[in-house]
Amino acid sequence: MSALSPCSTEELPVTIETGRFNPNFTLRHQGIEGCARAFYNLTEPDLISHALRRGEGELGIGGTLLVNTGKFTGRSPKDKHVVVSPTTEDNVWWERNRRMDRASFDVLHADMLAHAKGRDLYVQDLYGGADLEYRIKVRIVSELTWHNLFIRHLLIRPDRAELDSFVADFTIINLPSFFADPVRHGCRTETVIAIDFDRKLLLIAGTEYAGENKKGVFTILNYLLPDRDVMPMHCSANHAPGDPVDTAIFFGLSGTGKTTLSADPNRTLIGDDEHGWCSSGIFNFEGGCYAKTIHLSPETEPEIYAATYKFSTVIENMVYDEQTKELDFADDRLTVNMRSAYPMHYISNASQSGLAGHPKHIVMLTCDAFGVMPPIARLTPAQAMYHFLSGFTSKAAGTERGVTEPEPTFSTCFGAPFLPRRPEVYGKLLRDKIATYGATCWLVNTGWTGGAHGQGQRMPIAATRALLTAALNGSLSTQTFRKDPNFGFEVPVTVPGVDAALLDPRSTWADPVAYDRAARKLVDMFADNFGQFLPHIDSDVREVLIS
Repeated sequence: MSALSPCSTEELPVTIETGRFNPNFTLRHQGIEGCARAFYNLTEPDLISHALRRGEGELGIGGTLLVNTGKFTGRSPKDKHVVVSPTTEDNVWWERNRRMDRASFDVLHADMLAHAKGRDLYVQDLYGGADLEYRIKVRIVSELTWHNLFIRHLLIRPDRAELDSFVADFTIINLPSFFADPVRHGCRTETVIAIDFDRKLLLIAGTEYAGENKKGVFTILNYLLPDRDVMPMHCSANHAPGDPVDTAIFFGLSGTGKTTLSADPNRTLIGDDEHGWCSSGIFNFEGGCYAKTIHLSPETEPEIYAATYKFSTVIENMVYDEQTKELDFADDRLTVNMRSAYPMHYISNASQSGLAGHPKHIVMLTCDAFGVMPPIARLTPAQAMYHFLSGFTSKAAGTERGVTEPEPTFSTCFGAPFLPRRPEVYGKLLRDKIATYGATCWLVNTGWTGGAHGQGQRMPIAATRALLTAALNGSLSTQTFRKDPNFGFEVPVTVPGVDAALLDPRSTWADPVAYDRAARKLVDMFADNFGQFLPHIDSDVREVLIS
């Protein structure tokens, strides 16, 4: 049971409770008292009905729910805090996670519970993790009905009968209408995401962006699983049809193509964002997808496009026709981070188990706004570690608050905002998994070619798909490769069906000398960033640095 505050003895109004739940694990058992009504584990039709009655959104084509997240259309990573305790003091990466003392967290918790009194609360009891040995039980307590629908799509649902005895390992309380006081609550702004790993409690306030719920669960798993020799990964994954042993994983930040490229109609989708790698193989953390919809089309991404018109899909921050409710996939006036959230089974070739074997291929996706990287490169194990720890990409516009155009960045392990532990912990796990089980590693650039952002153009998705298909079916390894003079990795010279000019990014620039300057600048950025890891890595990885 989540170790929250004890039940109060003062007289409080009786809360009306409805839905299916464990009568020995109610909100009252968790110290959450005085709310008007508690709705447990409502299904999609009821959640949509409640959301519409409460004015939280509009009914869209096919029974979708059209919602707007207000001023926050992306995550708030700078407002993420971890409670300091003897357990966390030496185990948390404090350079990227803000400290919060226990007393401030307790005040924040008490004030949020007081704020919830008299309000309706929506509860979902769900699993994080498809592997029975490593999954955690999570209770999400939401002020907004559509947040409950969102997280019901994104996590894994227990069988109805399992709800009768469900007791959560962790609890998330999300109250967007509560605004923190930085002085009183020891936080940075009125928006706060605070985790107490000892009390197994996550508090979210001051933001309506639903992605905080999803990434909160990911952060919890990122903290817990390394102690069990499980590698938590910010990656999508798929496998060959009928062959879960022929598996590929795709590392990458939002906007690099994880969802798009893993939703390959010729392969089985395991999951689009978060996975674990254990001794028996990989497993999905989630039960749904959270896809970016900017410029989505039925021609390039038919499965994801079709899911945006299916019953109960949550359509987030998209412009639509007020009369017909037809979605506009090109209008980014609200945000370029427009998204849809839907259950995994809406993808026709999705895995039913969320489980697969050890990956044969590891793909690291980067969105290079400099226009320097080739569309694909083969990496040695040491180079794979170098690029994994570097986590170079261009931060996608809109994914985080304040990012309005692609911004070159280094996000170690392709997921720094979600790492509670130091990156070397995850890097060593990945290195050990590759050494034990073997995998071919690839670096794929889905960013710019022919020039930097503003001069060049995005890498053609058809070319990226063709290169990935050749990599995964083994035919790419039979091609001739050259050594890249900037990074030392191997780049194919020709690939059937792909314009050979794309494979040599220097040749796509109108001014090759300008390319050389941009390449030198990027190499230097890599070297400067990697200096932080030098005391913690082995010599073979250190030697990857370009002098």
